[in-house]
Amino acid sequence: MKPGDVIAFIRAHVAELRHALRVVIAVVAAFAVVKLFGLPQGWWAVITALLVVQTSVGGSLKAALDRLWGTMAGAFYGALVALAIPHASDIGLGIAIAVAILPLAFLAAVNAIFRVAPVTALIVMLPIYGPASDPLISAADRVFEIIIGNIVALAVTFVILPTRAHGQLREAAARVASLNADLMERLIDGLTRDQGRQSVPPLHAKIRAALKQTETAAEEAARERKMRVSDDPDPEPVVRTLYRVRHDLVMVGRAAAKPLPEPVLAELGSLLTTLHQDASAVLRGISAALLAHLPAPGIEAYQASVRSLAQAIETMAENRQRLPQQEAARLFTLRFALEQLGDDMRDLAARTSELAKKKAAPATS
Repeated sequence: MKPGDVIAFIRAHVAELRHALRVVIAVVAAFAVVKLFGLPQGWWAVITALLVVQTSVGGSLKAALDRLWGTMAGAFYGALVALAIPHASDIGLGIAIAVAILPLAFLAAVNAIFRVAPVTALIVMLPIYGPASDPLISAADRVFEIIIGNIVALAVTFVILPTRAHGQLREAAARVASLNADLMERLIDGLTRDQGRQSVPPLHAKIRAALKQTETAAEEAARERKMRVSDDPDPEPVVRTLYRVRHDLVMVGRAAAKPLPEPVLAELGSLLTTLHQDASAVLRGISAALLAHLPAPGIEAYQASVRSLAQAIETMAENRQRLPQQEAARLFTLRFALEQLGDDMRDLAARTSELAKKKAAPATS
């Protein structure tokens, strides 16, 4: 591999490399703390540090809280079962395990916070490390080890190249906007030239995946706001607007399920081409603005294109011979979807500009 390739790889994976560095530092730091305190079973602190460090501060906070609550529930419930049910024999141990795991497994299915609770209860009850210790002492050890791992992991997350979830939200939202621009181009191509239709389903799959990433980042960003880690704007409006834009494009896709007849296309083809270029420019401009933390571009050109298309459709509809009823219904559906898309793109541009104002605010103080 050439040096230039290595540099290109590093630049393309800066976020992943930063995360890997944080994980390594957290694991090594937890290991050092375990050795410093001489904990006989301190590996749980090291494992916790490994699991808690996430790609953002908000994600790490969630992982730390989930692991802490799950461990406490599993450790102390497992200890109570171990004290209440004799389990010196294999049969007794099997009954005790069933009594301990059943409610905790149900709790984990109801609330993902308690996913580690059944595992912790099992660790407390089974004499994994030689002779069995007192259940309450074993439970306390587990909780203490998890607390150490959480503290180390969160300290590393906040100090070593911290990554805020809001930045990940902007990146994911920018990808959604860019993919929506691609989808708009394919849909209009299918309507005017009957091309690009085969690439629409894969694009929908990519958009769904990108929206899921945006939702995850928004949840982590909201957690940072709730815990006063960040004072960035509420991320929910951005996600909500992105979903509305997607729904608008789904409606456009339904109207563009087949190409327009030649007589209709002869009158509307150039208008549709201009409109899809303007829509793509807005969506790609929003994508670039999200990444650069800049105000979003205006949508005036797109709105003018929609008005021109709507006027042309109205004119054609007045003459039923020029526009058959079935095609008229499809075009009016398309018009409505494009108008709605304009409203939602304007809303998305406003949300993008709000994020840009938030970054610019400290420089004015």
